[in-house]
Amino acid sequence: MKRVLLLLFVFFSVSVLAQNTEYSIVVKDLETQLPIENASVVIMKTKQILLSNAEGKVTFILNGGTNVQVSEPDHEDLTVRWTVLKESQFVVYLKNRHSKLDEIVLSKESPQKTLQKIISSSRKKLAMPYRLKVYVREFFSLDNKYSYYNDGLVNFQFTVNQKKVNTTLLVEQNRSYGLLENDVSADLKGYNLNNIMENYSNLSYLDPLLSPKAKKEYDFFTKGHPSNTDYYIMSISPRDKSKIAVDNFEIVYDPVKKVIMEFSITITPRTLAEKVDKIGVGAKNITQSVVKVNYRLDGLDYYLLSSNEEIAYDLILKDNKVKKIHVRNNFITTNFNKQKFSYKDSDVFKEKTLFNKRNKILTNYWDISGFTATEEEKVLISALDFKL
Repeated sequence: MKRVLLLLFVFFSVSVLAQNTEYSIVVKDLETQLPIENASVVIMKTKQILLSNAEGKVTFILNGGTNVQVSEPDHEDLTVRWTVLKESQFVVYLKNRHSKLDEIVLSKESPQKTLQKIISSSRKKLAMPYRLKVYVREFFSLDNKYSYYNDGLVNFQFTVNQKKVNTTLLVEQNRSYGLLENDVSADLKGYNLNNIMENYSNLSYLDPLLSPKAKKEYDFFTKGHPSNTDYYIMSISPRDKSKIAVDNFEIVYDPVKKVIMEFSITITPRTLAEKVDKIGVGAKNITQSVVKVNYRLDGLDYYLLSSNEEIAYDLILKDNKVKKIHVRNNFITTNFNKQKFSYKDSDVFKEKTLFNKRNKILTNYWDISGFTATEEEKVLISALDFKL
Protein backbone atom coordinates (compact mmCIF):
# COMPACT_ATOMS: atom_id res chain seq x y z
CA MET A 1 0.00 0.00 0.00
CA LYS A 2 2.87 2.39 0.82
CA ARG A 3 4.49 1.62 -2.52
CA VAL A 4 1.24 2.44 -4.35
CA LEU A 5 0.87 5.73 -2.47
CA LEU A 6 4.47 6.64 -3.23
CA LEU A 7 3.97 5.94 -6.94
CA LEU A 8 0.79 8.04 -6.95
CA PHE A 9 2.60 10.91 -5.23
CA VAL A 10 5.49 10.78 -7.72
CA PHE A 11 3.08 10.62 -10.66
CA PHE A 12 1.09 13.60 -9.31
CA SER A 13 4.25 15.65 -8.71
CA VAL A 14 5.57 14.96 -12.20
CA SER A 15 2.18 15.87 -13.70
CA VAL A 16 2.10 19.19 -11.85
CA LEU A 17 5.65 20.04 -12.85
CA ALA A 18 4.92 19.10 -16.45
CA GLN A 19 2.03 21.54 -16.56
CA ASN A 20 4.13 24.47 -15.33
CA THR A 21 5.81 25.88 -18.42
CA GLU A 22 8.11 28.90 -18.66
CA TYR A 23 7.50 31.37 -21.49
CA SER A 24 9.50 34.35 -22.72
CA ILE A 25 8.09 37.18 -24.83
CA VAL A 26 10.09 39.94 -26.49
CA VAL A 27 8.12 43.06 -27.41
CA LYS A 28 9.34 45.01 -30.46
CA ASP A 29 8.26 47.94 -32.61
CA LEU A 30 6.82 46.67 -35.90
CA GLU A 31 8.59 49.25 -38.07
CA THR A 32 11.93 49.79 -36.35
CA GLN A 33 12.29 46.18 -35.10
CA LEU A 34 13.73 47.68 -31.90
CA PRO A 35 12.78 46.34 -28.45
CA ILE A 36 10.11 48.29 -26.54
CA GLU A 37 10.89 48.99 -22.89
CA ASN A 38 8.16 49.29 -20.21
CA ALA A 39 5.46 47.60 -22.27
CA SER A 40 2.75 46.08 -20.04
CA VAL A 41 2.11 42.37 -20.52
CA VAL A 42 -0.98 41.05 -18.71
CA ILE A 43 -1.54 37.30 -18.33
CA MET A 44 -5.33 37.10 -18.60
CA LYS A 45 -5.77 33.85 -16.65
CA THR A 46 -3.83 34.90 -13.55
CA LYS A 47 -4.10 38.72 -13.97
CA GLN A 48 -0.34 38.86 -13.46
CA ILE A 49 1.24 42.06 -14.77
CA LEU A 50 4.71 42.11 -16.26
CA LEU A 51 6.83 44.94 -17.60
CA SER A 52 9.31 44.54 -20.44
CA ASN A 53 12.93 45.42 -19.69
CA ALA A 54 15.39 47.38 -21.86
CA GLU A 55 15.67 44.31 -24.09
CA GLY A 56 11.85 44.23 -24.48
CA LYS A 57 11.74 40.91 -22.62
CA VAL A 58 9.33 39.41 -20.07
CA THR A 59 9.38 35.90 -18.59
CA PHE A 60 6.55 34.05 -16.85
CA ILE A 61 5.37 30.58 -15.86
CA LEU A 62 1.95 29.19 -16.83
CA ASN A 63 -0.11 26.19 -15.84
CA GLY A 64 -2.53 25.76 -18.73
CA GLY A 65 -3.63 28.07 -21.53
CA THR A 66 -4.41 31.79 -21.50
CA ASN A 67 -4.41 34.81 -23.79
CA VAL A 68 -1.91 37.61 -23.21
CA GLN A 69 -2.54 41.36 -23.58
CA VAL A 70 0.36 43.64 -24.56
CA SER A 71 0.12 47.44 -24.37
CA GLU A 72 2.29 50.55 -24.38
CA PRO A 73 1.05 54.18 -24.63
CA ASP A 74 2.92 54.95 -27.87
CA HIS A 75 1.71 51.76 -29.59
CA GLU A 76 -1.56 50.05 -30.40
CA ASP A 77 -2.71 47.35 -27.95
CA LEU A 78 -2.43 43.72 -28.98
CA THR A 79 -3.97 40.49 -27.67
CA VAL A 80 -1.87 37.39 -28.28
CA ARG A 81 -3.89 34.19 -28.46
CA TRP A 82 -2.74 31.21 -26.46
CA THR A 83 -2.61 28.97 -29.52
CA VAL A 84 0.22 30.96 -31.13
CA LEU A 85 2.41 31.24 -28.02
CA LYS A 86 5.57 29.15 -28.01
CA GLU A 87 7.51 27.92 -24.99
CA SER A 88 10.74 29.34 -26.39
CA GLN A 89 11.30 33.07 -26.86
CA PHE A 90 8.35 34.54 -28.78
CA VAL A 91 8.47 37.97 -30.45
CA VAL A 92 5.43 40.27 -30.34
CA TYR A 93 5.33 43.27 -32.66
CA LEU A 94 3.38 46.42 -31.73
CA LYS A 95 2.28 49.00 -34.29
CA ASN A 96 3.24 52.62 -33.56
CA ARG A 97 0.26 54.99 -33.25
CA HIS A 98 1.96 57.69 -35.37
CA SER A 99 -0.50 60.41 -34.35
CA LYS A 100 2.16 63.14 -33.91
CA LEU A 101 -0.22 65.40 -32.00
CA ASP A 102 2.35 67.44 -30.13
CA GLU A 103 0.66 70.79 -30.80
CA ILE A 104 0.20 73.30 -27.99
CA VAL A 105 -2.99 72.86 -25.98
CA LEU A 106 -4.85 76.15 -25.47
CA SER A 107 -7.19 76.65 -22.53
CA LYS A 108 -8.87 79.53 -20.74
CA GLU A 109 -7.85 77.86 -17.48
CA SER A 110 -4.28 78.31 -16.29
CA PRO A 111 -2.10 75.16 -16.59
CA GLN A 112 -1.44 75.18 -12.84
CA LYS A 113 -5.18 75.23 -12.11
CA THR A 114 -5.68 72.32 -14.52
CA LEU A 115 -2.84 70.43 -12.84
CA GLN A 116 -4.36 71.00 -9.40
CA LYS A 117 -7.62 69.43 -10.58
CA ILE A 118 -5.83 66.48 -12.23
CA ILE A 119 -3.76 65.78 -9.10
CA SER A 120 -6.83 66.06 -6.85
CA SER A 121 -8.82 63.67 -9.05
CA SER A 122 -5.93 61.20 -9.24
CA ARG A 123 -5.49 61.23 -5.47
CA LYS A 124 -9.17 60.46 -4.92
CA LYS A 125 -9.02 57.49 -7.30
CA LEU A 126 -5.84 56.17 -5.67
CA ALA A 127 -7.30 56.54 -2.17
CA MET A 128 -9.04 53.17 -1.87
CA PRO A 129 -8.33 49.95 0.05
CA TYR A 130 -6.53 47.34 -2.04
CA ARG A 131 -3.29 45.42 -2.15
CA LEU A 132 -0.43 45.21 -4.59
CA LYS A 133 2.09 42.46 -5.06
CA VAL A 134 5.29 44.27 -6.04
CA TYR A 135 8.71 43.18 -7.19
CA VAL A 136 11.30 45.52 -5.66
CA ARG A 137 14.96 45.73 -6.56
CA GLU A 138 17.88 48.03 -5.78
CA PHE A 139 21.39 48.51 -7.13
CA PHE A 140 23.95 50.28 -4.94
CA SER A 141 27.18 51.70 -6.33
CA LEU A 142 30.05 52.97 -4.19
CA ASP A 143 32.85 55.00 -5.77
CA ASN A 144 31.75 54.00 -9.29
CA LYS A 145 31.72 50.29 -8.48
CA TYR A 146 28.58 48.18 -7.94
CA SER A 147 28.92 46.84 -4.43
CA TYR A 148 25.44 45.82 -3.30
CA TYR A 149 22.15 44.51 -4.66
CA ASN A 150 18.85 43.46 -3.14
CA ASP A 151 15.45 42.49 -4.46
CA GLY A 152 12.24 41.00 -3.12
CA LEU A 153 8.64 40.06 -3.77
CA VAL A 154 6.49 42.03 -1.33
CA ASN A 155 2.83 42.80 -0.61
CA PHE A 156 1.57 46.30 0.19
CA GLN A 157 -1.83 46.58 1.87
CA PHE A 158 -3.32 50.04 1.24
CA THR A 159 -5.67 51.70 3.72
CA VAL A 160 -7.14 55.19 3.65
CA ASN A 161 -7.06 57.49 6.66
CA GLN A 162 -8.55 60.99 6.23
CA LYS A 163 -8.17 60.74 2.43
CA LYS A 164 -4.48 59.87 2.79
CA VAL A 165 -3.08 56.47 1.85
CA ASN A 166 -1.10 54.39 4.34
CA THR A 167 0.58 51.06 3.64
CA THR A 168 1.38 47.86 5.50
CA LEU A 169 4.22 45.76 4.13
CA LEU A 170 4.69 41.98 4.14
CA VAL A 171 7.75 40.40 2.54
CA GLU A 172 7.22 37.08 0.73
CA GLN A 173 10.77 36.49 -0.51
CA ASN A 174 13.97 38.48 -0.72
CA ARG A 175 17.69 38.22 -1.31
CA SER A 176 20.70 40.48 -0.75
CA TYR A 177 24.07 40.29 -2.46
CA GLY A 178 27.34 41.99 -1.65
CA LEU A 179 28.71 43.73 1.40
CA LEU A 180 28.99 47.36 2.36
CA GLU A 181 31.73 48.73 4.55
CA ASN A 182 30.92 49.39 8.18
CA ASP A 183 31.02 53.18 8.02
CA VAL A 184 28.20 53.56 5.49
CA SER A 185 25.49 55.52 7.27
CA ALA A 186 21.94 54.22 7.63
CA ASP A 187 20.41 56.65 5.15
CA LEU A 188 22.53 55.16 2.35
CA LYS A 189 21.17 51.67 2.80
CA GLY A 190 18.26 51.94 0.43
CA TYR A 191 14.88 53.64 0.10
CA ASN A 192 12.22 53.49 2.81
CA LEU A 193 9.77 51.11 1.13
CA ASN A 194 6.61 52.21 2.94
CA ASN A 195 7.41 55.90 2.57
CA ILE A 196 8.17 55.66 -1.12
CA MET A 197 4.97 53.68 -1.86
CA GLU A 198 2.85 56.12 0.17
CA ASN A 199 4.43 59.03 -1.71
CA TYR A 200 3.53 57.40 -5.03
CA SER A 201 -0.07 56.89 -3.90
CA ASN A 202 -0.47 60.33 -2.36
CA LEU A 203 1.39 61.97 -5.30
CA SER A 204 3.54 63.81 -2.77
CA TYR A 205 6.31 64.30 -5.33
CA LEU A 206 4.09 66.86 -7.10
CA ASP A 207 3.36 68.98 -4.01
CA PRO A 208 5.88 71.72 -4.98
CA LEU A 209 3.75 72.47 -8.05
CA LEU A 210 0.59 73.12 -6.04
CA SER A 211 1.91 76.05 -4.05
CA PRO A 212 0.73 79.53 -5.15
CA LYS A 213 4.42 80.48 -5.36
CA ALA A 214 4.96 77.85 -8.06
CA LYS A 215 3.68 80.29 -10.72
CA LYS A 216 6.68 82.50 -10.02
CA GLU A 217 9.18 79.64 -9.88
CA TYR A 218 8.12 77.48 -12.85
CA ASP A 219 6.99 77.79 -16.45
CA PHE A 220 4.00 75.55 -17.34
CA PHE A 221 3.56 74.30 -20.92
CA THR A 222 0.92 71.83 -22.21
CA LYS A 223 0.89 69.98 -25.53
CA GLY A 224 -0.77 66.96 -27.11
CA HIS A 225 0.90 63.58 -26.72
CA PRO A 226 2.96 62.82 -29.89
CA SER A 227 1.72 59.21 -30.10
CA ASN A 228 -1.54 58.98 -28.16
CA THR A 229 -4.56 61.19 -28.84
CA ASP A 230 -6.04 60.33 -25.43
CA TYR A 231 -3.25 62.02 -23.47
CA TYR A 232 -1.76 65.45 -22.89
CA ILE A 233 1.74 66.22 -21.66
CA MET A 234 2.41 69.07 -19.23
CA SER A 235 6.05 70.17 -19.01
CA ILE A 236 7.09 72.25 -16.01
CA SER A 237 10.58 73.74 -15.83
CA PRO A 238 12.31 76.20 -13.47
CA ARG A 239 12.42 79.78 -14.61
CA ASP A 240 15.86 81.23 -15.31
CA LYS A 241 15.61 83.61 -12.39
CA SER A 242 14.29 81.02 -9.94
CA LYS A 243 16.36 80.64 -6.78
CA ILE A 244 14.40 77.69 -5.36
CA ALA A 245 13.16 75.46 -8.19
CA VAL A 246 15.69 72.98 -9.63
CA ASP A 247 13.52 70.07 -10.85
CA ASN A 248 12.03 69.57 -14.29
CA PHE A 249 8.63 67.86 -14.32
CA GLU A 250 6.83 66.07 -17.14
CA ILE A 251 3.30 64.84 -16.46
CA VAL A 252 1.32 62.66 -18.88
CA TYR A 253 -2.41 62.73 -18.10
CA ASP A 254 -5.82 61.81 -19.48
CA PRO A 255 -7.79 65.11 -19.73
CA VAL A 256 -11.15 63.31 -19.98
CA LYS A 257 -10.76 60.76 -17.17
CA LYS A 258 -8.66 63.30 -15.23
CA VAL A 259 -5.94 60.93 -14.07
CA ILE A 260 -2.16 61.02 -14.23
CA MET A 261 -0.74 58.16 -16.28
CA GLU A 262 2.92 58.98 -15.82
CA PHE A 263 5.21 61.59 -14.34
CA SER A 264 8.95 62.14 -14.32
CA ILE A 265 11.20 64.48 -12.35
CA THR A 266 14.78 65.26 -13.34
CA ILE A 267 17.47 67.78 -12.55
CA THR A 268 19.15 69.03 -15.71
CA PRO A 269 22.97 69.00 -16.03
CA ARG A 270 22.85 72.78 -16.52
CA THR A 271 21.14 73.23 -13.16
CA LEU A 272 23.66 70.98 -11.46
CA ALA A 273 26.57 72.80 -13.09
CA GLU A 274 25.32 76.12 -11.73
CA LYS A 275 24.97 74.86 -8.17
CA VAL A 276 27.72 75.64 -5.71
CA ASP A 277 28.99 72.50 -4.00
CA LYS A 278 28.82 72.28 -0.22
CA ILE A 279 32.16 71.65 1.43
CA GLY A 280 31.20 70.78 5.02
CA VAL A 281 31.80 67.25 6.34
CA GLY A 282 28.66 65.16 5.80
CA ALA A 283 27.38 67.36 2.96
CA LYS A 284 25.76 65.64 -0.03
CA ASN A 285 26.25 67.22 -3.44
CA ILE A 286 23.77 65.75 -5.94
CA THR A 287 25.23 64.75 -9.31
CA GLN A 288 22.16 62.98 -10.72
CA SER A 289 18.48 62.72 -9.79
CA VAL A 290 15.77 60.94 -11.80
CA VAL A 291 12.25 59.82 -10.82
CA LYS A 292 9.82 58.18 -13.24
CA VAL A 293 6.47 56.76 -12.11
CA ASN A 294 3.77 55.02 -14.19
CA TYR A 295 0.15 54.28 -13.25
CA ARG A 296 -2.36 51.83 -14.67
CA LEU A 297 -6.06 52.53 -15.25
CA ASP A 298 -8.07 49.33 -15.73
CA GLY A 299 -11.78 50.12 -15.65
CA LEU A 300 -12.38 51.61 -12.19
CA ASP A 301 -9.08 50.29 -10.84
CA TYR A 302 -6.27 52.84 -10.74
CA TYR A 303 -2.92 52.05 -9.13
CA LEU A 304 0.87 52.23 -9.38
CA LEU A 305 2.27 50.19 -12.26
CA SER A 306 6.00 50.86 -11.96
CA SER A 307 8.61 53.30 -10.74
CA ASN A 308 12.27 54.01 -11.36
CA GLU A 309 14.32 56.20 -9.07
CA GLU A 310 17.98 56.99 -9.41
CA ILE A 311 20.08 59.32 -7.31
CA ALA A 312 23.80 59.95 -7.23
CA TYR A 313 25.72 62.31 -4.98
CA ASP A 314 29.14 63.00 -3.55
CA LEU A 315 29.38 62.58 0.21
CA ILE A 316 31.98 64.90 1.75
CA LEU A 317 34.29 63.21 4.28
CA LYS A 318 37.12 64.45 6.48
CA ASP A 319 40.35 65.69 4.92
CA ASN A 320 38.53 66.72 1.72
CA LYS A 321 37.87 63.12 0.76
CA VAL A 322 34.76 62.32 -1.29
CA LYS A 323 32.65 59.16 -1.39
CA LYS A 324 30.57 58.71 -4.56
CA ILE A 325 27.13 57.20 -3.87
CA HIS A 326 24.74 55.93 -6.56
CA VAL A 327 21.46 54.15 -5.78
CA ARG A 328 18.99 52.81 -8.37
CA ASN A 329 15.58 51.53 -7.23
CA ASN A 330 12.69 49.88 -9.13
CA PHE A 331 9.11 48.97 -8.18
CA ILE A 332 7.09 46.75 -10.55
CA THR A 333 3.49 45.82 -9.69
CA THR A 334 2.80 42.18 -10.59
CA ASN A 335 -0.74 41.87 -9.23
CA PHE A 336 -3.64 44.10 -8.10
CA ASN A 337 -6.31 42.79 -5.72
CA LYS A 338 -9.15 44.47 -3.81
CA GLN A 339 -9.21 41.73 -1.18
CA LYS A 340 -7.33 42.32 2.05
CA PHE A 341 -4.78 39.75 3.09
CA SER A 342 -4.89 38.37 6.61
CA TYR A 343 -1.74 38.55 8.70
CA LYS A 344 -0.40 38.66 12.23
CA ASP A 345 1.35 41.73 13.55
CA SER A 346 4.55 39.70 13.76
CA ASP A 347 4.38 39.16 9.96
CA VAL A 348 4.57 42.88 9.21
CA PHE A 349 7.93 44.11 7.93
CA LYS A 350 8.64 47.21 10.01
CA GLU A 351 12.15 48.02 8.82
CA LYS A 352 12.78 50.70 6.22
CA THR A 353 14.52 48.64 3.56
CA LEU A 354 15.14 45.06 2.44
CA PHE A 355 18.78 45.72 3.34
CA ASN A 356 17.72 44.86 6.91
CA LYS A 357 15.80 41.70 5.97
CA ARG A 358 17.33 38.25 6.29
CA ASN A 359 17.42 36.33 3.00
CA LYS A 360 14.35 34.20 2.30
CA ILE A 361 14.46 32.38 -1.04
CA LEU A 362 11.74 29.82 -1.83
CA THR A 363 11.65 30.06 -5.65
CA ASN A 364 13.50 31.84 -8.45
CA TYR A 365 11.00 34.69 -8.08
CA TRP A 366 13.33 37.21 -9.76
CA ASP A 367 12.97 35.43 -13.12
CA ILE A 368 9.18 35.45 -13.24
CA SER A 369 8.03 38.23 -10.92
CA GLY A 370 7.27 41.21 -13.08
CA PHE A 371 10.61 42.31 -14.44
CA THR A 372 13.28 40.18 -16.12
CA ALA A 373 16.84 41.39 -15.60
CA THR A 374 18.76 42.37 -18.74
CA GLU A 375 21.96 40.51 -19.63
CA GLU A 376 24.01 43.47 -18.35
CA GLU A 377 22.13 43.47 -15.03
CA LYS A 378 22.58 39.71 -14.67
CA VAL A 379 26.33 40.19 -14.96
CA LEU A 380 26.27 42.82 -12.19
CA ILE A 381 24.19 40.60 -9.91
CA SER A 382 26.25 37.47 -10.50
CA ALA A 383 29.41 39.45 -9.68
CA LEU A 384 28.03 39.98 -6.18
CA ASP A 385 26.22 36.69 -5.48
CA PHE A 386 29.33 34.87 -4.28
CA LYS A 387 28.92 36.82 -1.03
CA LEU A 388 25.40 35.52 -0.43
